[in-house]
Amino acid sequence: VQLQASGGGLVQAGASLGLSCAASGLTFGDFAMGWFRQTPGQLRVFVAAIDRSGEHTYYAESVKGRFTVSRDNNEKTVDLRMNSLGPEDTAVYYCTAAQTTTRLRSALGFWGQGTLVTVSS
Repeated sequence: VQLQASGGGLVQAGASLGLSCAASGLTFGDFAMGWFRQTPGQLRVFVAAIDRSGEHTYYAESVKGRFTVSRDNNEKTVDLRMNSLGPEDTAVYYCTAAQTTTRLRSALGFWGQGTLVTVSS
């Protein structure tokens, strides 16, 4: 399984940024997809998840209303649209895939390499 995340960068507070993750080596439609983030010295924390069909989405309270997760089962991609970014959103963002959203949110899935998002104040 390979999960290739892209789209990180440096933005100013209040800006928007989009991340994308391309998956290969798995039957994409059989997996829930999502995002975690990690800051130095901290554990990875859940950010957002989307179920296999894309019908249901889940968000951490800290990003609810600002971030939107979506997927394209034909393209085998999962995106994270981040609006109203603040310095507290600065982190390495990781794409993840798991058989269920429950397992995904418990960090029991496959991981990609991270992409760094830096938000300046």
